[in-house]
Formats: sequence, C-alpha cells, structure tokens
Amino acid sequence: MRRRHTNWIVLSAAVLLLGGCSTLRAGVPFGRGVTRDGPVIRPDAPAEYDVLVAQQLAVDGRATEALGAYQRAVEKDPESSYLHRKLAAVLAQHNRLDDAIAHAERALELDPEDEPSRLFVGHFYRIKRRTGDAEDVLTRSPGEPVSVDAAFLLYQIYLEAGRTDDALDIAGWMVERDPGDSRARIAVANAYQRMDRAKDAEVALREALGRDPENLRLYGALGRLFRQRGDHVAEVELYREILDRHPNHHQTLVALGDAQLALDDVDGALATFMIVEERFPEDLHSAVRLGYLFFEARRFLEARGRFERAMATGPVDYEVAFFLGVVDRRIGDSDAAIAAFAKIPEEHRYYPEARVQIATVFERRGEYRRALEEVERARAVRDADEMRLYSATLRAKAGDLESAVSEVEAMLDEQPDSDELLFNMGVVYGEADETDQAVAFMLRALEQNPDNASALNYIGYVWAEKGINLDEAESMIMRAIELRPDDGYIIDSLGWVYYMRARPLIESGREVEAKPLLDRALRELERAQKLTGGDPVVLEHIGDTYLLLDEKERALERFEEAILMEPRESEQPDLVEKLQILRKELR
Repeated sequence: MRRRHTNWIVLSAAVLLLGGCSTLRAGVPFGRGVTRDGPVIRPDAPAEYDVLVAQQLAVDGRATEALGAYQRAVEKDPESSYLHRKLAAVLAQHNRLDDAIAHAERALELDPEDEPSRLFVGHFYRIKRRTGDAEDVLTRSPGEPVSVDAAFLLYQIYLEAGRTDDALDIAGWMVERDPGDSRARIAVANAYQRMDRAKDAEVALREALGRDPENLRLYGALGRLFRQRGDHVAEVELYREILDRHPNHHQTLVALGDAQLALDDVDGALATFMIVEERFPEDLHSAVRLGYLFFEARRFLEARGRFERAMATGPVDYEVAFFLGVVDRRIGDSDAAIAAFAKIPEEHRYYPEARVQIATVFERRGEYRRALEEVERARAVRDADEMRLYSATLRAKAGDLESAVSEVEAMLDEQPDSDELLFNMGVVYGEADETDQAVAFMLRALEQNPDNASALNYIGYVWAEKGINLDEAESMIMRAIELRPDDGYIIDSLGWVYYMRARPLIESGREVEAKPLLDRALRELERAQKLTGGDPVVLEHIGDTYLLLDEKERALERFEEAILMEPRESEQPDLVEKLQILRKELR
C-alpha cells in the first residue's frame, strides 16, 4: 500500500491562486471559498481546496457544512489517510461514531505504520468498549504494545473493563520500558489501588519518588491515594513535606487547606488559605473559600472583605452575593444586605431565600407590609409551607389577623393533627397580642406531641414575661433544653425565668436572695448569646440583668450592642428609652 505525503502548506497557497476572484462570485465572501450563502463548491478543484473550505466553515461555527466539505475532499482523494482521519474526527463530533470508526479504520489501512492512526482507532474502540479490537490495533504481538502511548491507552481500557491484573501487567511493562516515566509509576499505583492493595500502591509511589524526589506529579498521586483511603493525617504530613521543598506551590497549599478541613482543623485551614491569599492574590476561588471559613468562624468583617473582593471582580457570583448579604445583616448593615440580596435573579436557586432575608430586614424595622411583599415574591417561585407560615405571621403583625388565621387554617384542614401547624397558629395569635389564644394552641400542639420543644419554650417564655407560673415555666423550658440542648433561644428563655424570679426580690429589698438567681441568669444569657451568634433581644436581656445588679456601665454596653444589631421593635419597644436614660445618667 503506497503511503501518501502531502505538503499542505504549499498546496494551500496554490489553491488560493487557482481560481482568482471568480471563485467567490456566489455571494459576499466570508473566507476561503465561503460566502453568506454557503461554501463555493468547485468539483474541479483538488481535495485541498475542500479542506481549506472545511477549516473556514469550522472557524465560522458552521459544523454541518464543514462535514460536507470534508466528505467532498475524501471523495476526491479516497486514498489519503490524512483526509480519512480528519473526516473521522468531524463525524465523531456529530456523534456518528460508527461512520467515524469506518473512516478511522480506513486511515489505518492506508497507512498501517502510522502510530497516531493506531491510537486514533484505539480511542474509538475504547469508547465502543471493543477491548479485543483495541488489543489487536495497539499491540504488535500479545503483550507487546506498539508504543508507550499505546500501552497507556490499553492500560486505561483494561481498567475500565475491570481487568486490573492485565492493567497492572501493562503498567509494569511501561515501567520496564522507561523506569523514569512518572506516568507509568502512577499507573502501577492506580492499578494496586483498584485491587485494594493500598500499601503496595504507596510503596510504588515512594519508590518512584526515591528516583525522582522533585516530581510533583508523584507527590500529587500519593496525596490522592491518602485522600481516597481517608488518611487525612498522612495527607497533611505529605503536603508539608512537599511545601518544605516547594513552599510556594499553589496546588499543594490549597490541597493542604482541604485536608485540614477534612480533619476539622478550621484554624489550620484558615491559616493555610490566608497564605494562599497572600501569595496568590489572583486566586479568587480561594479568597471566597476563606470568606466562607471566616463566616463559619463568625469573623464576619473578615468574611465580608473577601466576599466584596470577589463581587468586585468579574461577573457576579450569586452565591457569594447571598452570603455577602447574610454577613451584612450579621454586622448590622441592613441596607447593604438588601442591596446584596437584590442582585440575585429570579431564576437562581437562592432567589426565594434572598427575598425572605430581605423580608426579615423589613420585619425587624416594623415594615410588615414591605416584608410581606418580599415573602410573596419568594412564594411565586417556591410556595413551600414555611413560606406560607411566614406570610401568615407577617399578616398578623400587620394587623390582618383574619387573613393570617385563614392561611394557617387552610393548612390545618389538610393536616389537622400537625403539632407544628398548631404551634404556628399559636404564633400567629401571639403576633396579634392574643396571648391566651396563643397559649391555647401551644397546649393543643403539646397534646399532639409532648416533645414539641418550640411549644414548650413558647409557653414557658410567655409565662416568664408575665411573671406567672414560673415553676411550671422553668420545667417546660428545661424539658425543651433536653430536646434541643444547643438552641440559644431556649436557653435565653431559661435565663429570663431566673431574671423574673430575681426581680421581685430586688424590688422588695432582698438583694442577697436575688444575687444567686441573677448570677445564674447571666450565665445562661451569655451562653445563649454565644449559641445564637448575637441576637439583640438576648443582648437586651443581658443588659436588663446587669441593670438589676446595679452595674449600669455594663448594662449600657449591652444595650448599645443591641441597638447596632437591628433590634426587633415589636419585641423590644423600650430598648431605645432605656438606652437614653442610662446615657443621661452616666454621661
């Protein structure tokens, strides 16, 4: 079979000269033999002309017409191995794999000594899972691949076919052929890993590193090995070993941070990603991750800086915009929070939650109608039960109790025994200051589920606020804490019970008896403040307790902190007045 050589560069120039300007008369020229109306088809031109036309059509994004041009080229020169390979590649892009294989096989038949053609056919056989045919084309004799590249392709085919022993043999052949080939060493380790021989895999990679201690690919493979078997301690040690040699290797620093997170070493991960940020300021992805870590560590100002930097660079990342809004809320910048949440478009998965976040800002300001509008926007996209319940609560706060009750009643019609819905009906009445009705629904919820911690806490807190049934209130709240021991809001209720026990003692001049109760109240309230991550009502309660202890400076500090955290006007109507009185007294 004769082998065909073509000087495509010379022929390309020749083709351009063949027809002169007349070749482009069919329409406005786009490029070589291509017009707005389509390619200029020239049956008498050589195949090289159609190749140039095909290339120009491909550049213009006209894939189907490019395929036609390659087909015309093959028809004109059916003995060209090169043209059959080009046509096979284009057919594969059109998902015509069987036709592509036929032309790839023809290319190899025309030029059987061409290694790229063998690999090309081998890749197609791999896709079609024709393992036997792949072995025939990639080996000269059993077990003897035509090249290292052919061996690696065969190795991948064996792994995918579950023939791990054969894969290991081929990888061993590659190592024998070139002991310094890191790809071959990694192939051996991967085969061992597939065979659940993790120790052998590690030994293979360590031996390779002994030969080539500066090879970062080998270190990376060893790191992946440790990660896959869950040995994050060994992973961290390995990355530190790499960084001793290459202290500024970006991928290793990032991998170290990931491994530290897998070990719940948040402080270590923070330190690592801060190094990444310092040395690679262009790595915005790591900066955002650092922002999330600061967010989880409640270091909100530092989180905000990273999120703002990401938002200022390139297209808007809507997930980052959402968390920026959350951070702005946590630090008390509600206007900035609204602006961040408002960036999220309706089609994004965070849109409903973003509108709810905006609603909570308006709710805290006492702008219940505006809050309700935001919730309804969220409901238009995802009308979940929690959205309906929030809508009902806002209606009650806005003075539309009838509409609020109707919303929850409609849900109770579908689930009449739901303790959660009975609890929420109680909340609706509570928001309308119908306290007796609220407690009645809470008690009904407890009839359905005696372990409804929210209902237990609600009743206990209402009674504590009124200074009644304090023994029963404490028992209910203690039971709620057993059910939800890390709920800061329930622990706040317990602290408030102790405060309300102490207040009448102080008022009657029995300070000695009151002091242990106030100390206990402070312990619980300070714990609640930590667990909630900062809440204005809890801060006000702490301030009230200090005030009862006659520690006015400390009380003022807490009231001022509460003012900075979007206080809830409906729950804290006296906060501003208390703050002003204390400031006047002390300053």
